Amino acid sequence: MISGITIAVITEVGTFLTLHEHESTTAGLMLGLATSYRGTMQPSIAKCLYVHIPAHHPSSYPELELPTLLQTAALMSLGLLFEGSAHPQTMQRLLSEIGRRSGGDNVLEREGYAVSAGFSLGLVALGRGEDTLGFMDTPVDRLFHYIGGKEIRNERPPLLATSVDEHNRGTGQMMDGTSVNVDVTAPGAMIALALMFLKSESEVIVSRLTIPQTHFDLQYVRPDFIMLRVIARNLIMWGRIHPSKDWIQSQIPEIVENGVNSLGDDTMDIDEMDAETTVQAYVNIVAGACISLGLRFAGTKDGNAQELLYEYAVYFLNEIKLVSTTNRNTFPKGLSQYVDRGTLEMCLHLIVLSLSVVMAGSGHLQTFRLLRKSYAVYHHIYHALHIPCIALPNVRLLNLCGGLINPLSIESSMTLLPFLHGTLRTSPKLSSENNAKCVSLAIGFLFLGGGTRTFSTSNSSIAALLITLYPQLPTGPNDNRCHLQAFRHLYVLATEARWLQTIDVDTGLPVYAPLEVTIRETEHYSETSFCEITPCILPERSILKTVRVCGPRYWPQVIELVPENEPWWSLGDRNDPFHSGILHVKRKVGLCSYVDDPIGCQSLLSRAMHKVFGSTSLRAGNDGPTAVTVDQLVHIVIIYFPNQRACRSDVDFQEFCLQVLFECISKDRPALLQVYLSLYTTIGTLAEQVSSSDLLVGDSLSLSSLKLALSYNEAVLTGRLTTSNGSIVQSVFLGSLRKRVEELLNCSEALQNDLRNYLNSGSWPDDRSRGVKSSTILSWYLQWFGVAAPATVKTTVDRINHMDISSSRVPLLCLLLPGTHINAIEEINRLLLSS
Repeated sequence: MISGITIAVITEVGTFLTLHEHESTTAGLMLGLATSYRGTMQPSIAKCLYVHIPAHHPSSYPELELPTLLQTAALMSLGLLFEGSAHPQTMQRLLSEIGRRSGGDNVLEREGYAVSAGFSLGLVALGRGEDTLGFMDTPVDRLFHYIGGKEIRNERPPLLATSVDEHNRGTGQMMDGTSVNVDVTAPGAMIALALMFLKSESEVIVSRLTIPQTHFDLQYVRPDFIMLRVIARNLIMWGRIHPSKDWIQSQIPEIVENGVNSLGDDTMDIDEMDAETTVQAYVNIVAGACISLGLRFAGTKDGNAQELLYEYAVYFLNEIKLVSTTNRNTFPKGLSQYVDRGTLEMCLHLIVLSLSVVMAGSGHLQTFRLLRKSYAVYHHIYHALHIPCIALPNVRLLNLCGGLINPLSIESSMTLLPFLHGTLRTSPKLSSENNAKCVSLAIGFLFLGGGTRTFSTSNSSIAALLITLYPQLPTGPNDNRCHLQAFRHLYVLATEARWLQTIDVDTGLPVYAPLEVTIRETEHYSETSFCEITPCILPERSILKTVRVCGPRYWPQVIELVPENEPWWSLGDRNDPFHSGILHVKRKVGLCSYVDDPIGCQSLLSRAMHKVFGSTSLRAGNDGPTAVTVDQLVHIVIIYFPNQRACRSDVDFQEFCLQVLFECISKDRPALLQVYLSLYTTIGTLAEQVSSSDLLVGDSLSLSSLKLALSYNEAVLTGRLTTSNGSIVQSVFLGSLRKRVEELLNCSEALQNDLRNYLNSGSWPDDRSRGVKSSTILSWYLQWFGVAAPATVKTTVDRINHMDISSSRVPLLCLLLPGTHINAIEEINRLLLSS
């Protein structure tokens, strides 16, 4: 029903609504219509809803006897349809309905009718309390009049004047004489104020929603109404909610705190009536503060809020039945002697539900264990069953719990419990069924949408969650006296699909990947970055700043966002940077996924090492190529590159192999490994030839290749050549090769003589008397430094000698011989011009 109904069938829907043969179906249909067109003020749907509110029928309309359940559902649907519009006429009608007696035959459900009107009024003026003050005649005063403030006036205000058919209907205001029946009107009025001034930080409204400060006031205000006042105050002062025990203690008046702390003191003479009143107020204030925390940090997985709510849940659980001895000294003891078990259980349910709202969609293990324990305690079978702890919910469990998103099947969530605990003997008492439903609903929140959805903290979402968590729990499945049970399914309106799954772009399979999430600065913390492992739930759009794929196994990518107070992107939105929860990642070559290789010992290097030494030589626990020792690395190079020869004792070569393998694999360029080794061995061979007495190889092609690589790298660095991938080989490595070649070709005395003879006469060394080494080294020198032909050099030297130059002639040589290296220029200047 909630998923949406098109305009084309509204006429047929209206016809069906007039039949109302099945009350639950009719109520569901009205709620479905209203949520599908939430905030649109669709006139045709509004007419269908007004049909089910007899108090606003025109006098000529035939009298209808409608069940209170349908009237209550129609009021809530009206608020959803006009959500956030601040429509004056609608607000005026809903305000009058808070104090109107239900027109149905079941007058016991009139409180639920007034609460529904209060929620509806709050939805219409959601967060716009200050803007709506001019629309009506003192609506805030009228709401405080319903709450029962001390400023109650005896005269009947004009705003509550009778409607056109009130004399015919006989449905008077909720008044006994000239006084308001606050037991009926106060909850709806407080809820309306909380939603109207949601997040407004209005000190004026909060100052009038006071918490009792004296024993007389505690006797005057019902304890459950004190809880509603705490919730309303905190929703208005949204920015002051803080996840700390000190903040919760600040919600408790001094008279209540002193009274509770003195319960175990035998020296204090405390009246039993005052003690019961104080404890009743204390547990309701704490529960109201915990609900406020749950709403403030809904879906955030805030660690401080989770720990605080868990601590209070265990505290109340221990008051019902001792299950844990931790932290008992930090809370007042013996509450169960002054308050009934039903009140303690209700407060525990509300705290547990608030905890699940904070951790919604996370499957938090500690919270899940608490839910299992609380359910077992209620049924007095926890110690008898010896239930083992479940390590983590598996996929089947997540899918099953994800089915709880169905808004019309809370009762069906009972099927989850046998799966978790085995066969359970359900107590015939209604409270046991109520306990099971609360725990089941909390488990549904914890695994919301199979771990793919969570709650938002937008105004609309907070209102929907408050409707679901309204702190008047039913005593049975058909108990609609204080709150229509169908409304507790509206939590689906507060959900967002902020789930993110990484997909390997090569295999198309979901993979685990580490993310670095950055959120903007808020009133509670500065700009913060934290790590998540996909699949995960991201923070809200209003605080999300960047999401970066990090870790050594996947190529990094950064998604930059602008934090804005907008709902999460809908499914299929083209502007969604996360593509409806899918982020494609690219795995680096030589590394395995975290599923195949959790600890990093199955990488390319590790597999090669297995081939050489076997798995016993692995040093498990290191991730990536650094898990391989230097000796093992040499063996890997020899196996994969059999043409390369290196001595194991060559420490420099071992270190070089370690660095170059890491470089190639981490940058996903394994083919460069052959290039690095070829260049390295080329320089090694050149050094051996220069230092040995006999020349084994006289080929100068390798020097030409090295010189070409240097020229390419220089062109990339200077910008003369543009490429998207940058330089191929590390510039530092090429620079070291250049320096090494220049050191090897440094002019010795024999090479200087050969170079002078070559430049003067163009003659080569005599190979018959000195061997081919001298001529080969000379050719390497000429090629590497780009020495011009002897005739060109001689002509240049003659021209310079005819000039009368007293300073250095090197700059002039560089100008006349542009292709010659500076080292060769200096040798020419020293050998020819200086002689």
